[in-house]
Amino acid sequence: MSYAIIIGVEQYRQKLPKADFAVQDALLVSNYLTGVLGYPKENVVTLTNDNATNVDLVKYFEKWLPNNVEPGSTVFIYYSGHGAPNPTTGDAYLVPYDGDPMFIDETGYSLKRMYDALGKLPAKEVLVALDSCFSGAGGRSVIAKGARPLVMNLKSTASVSKNVTVLAASSGDQISMSYDEKGHGLFTYFMLKAIKDEDVVRPDGSLKMTSLYNYIKPQVQSIARKKYNNEQTPQLIEGKK
Repeated sequence: MSYAIIIGVEQYRQKLPKADFAVQDALLVSNYLTGVLGYPKENVVTLTNDNATNVDLVKYFEKWLPNNVEPGSTVFIYYSGHGAPNPTTGDAYLVPYDGDPMFIDETGYSLKRMYDALGKLPAKEVLVALDSCFSGAGGRSVIAKGARPLVMNLKSTASVSKNVTVLAASSGDQISMSYDEKGHGLFTYFMLKAIKDEDVVRPDGSLKMTSLYNYIKPQVQSIARKKYNNEQTPQLIEGKK
């Protein structure tokens, strides 16, 4: 059985900068999961904008998943939107619709908390795709006023358990960008393209994460450099087997 939580936050209650194309990307990922990968519609939860509050994330990650996921299942998590650091602790957070970078501990949903919840599931594999960034330097990240951006090490910020694999859009000191002319997040554009056109899907509908990463990484790096004069290097983070 396959289960998914898909989150896209483009507009924020706190009038934070828009995360362009986040909602459209989330809806498209949902369609790919059900249409291309064969996920049952009732097993795919899609949360966008004001339906993706801190409480919604807690509810679905910490109650809905444990109540539904059976041993041997596959779980897919996708997040498109802003990330934020806690400048004091160096922890990385997803910024839900009601998130406030000034009070990120109270209003954000930390990667550590998410990875802990996912690691407790009896799933065979948990795949996480994050079209976000966490340093606070711009792009798809925000930070409390007056705080300096951080250099994050996403691999050590929050460790993942052995059944979890994370694909992050950029390294901890970079920004994650939108691919304006295509109307997508840059990372998400190539992730969807790979699912559609490349040999990254197994016959049972699960994803070959290493193949997916090997396709996405050079494409994202190349476009970021050529079109935006920027460095964006997607990261593959795997739990210790």
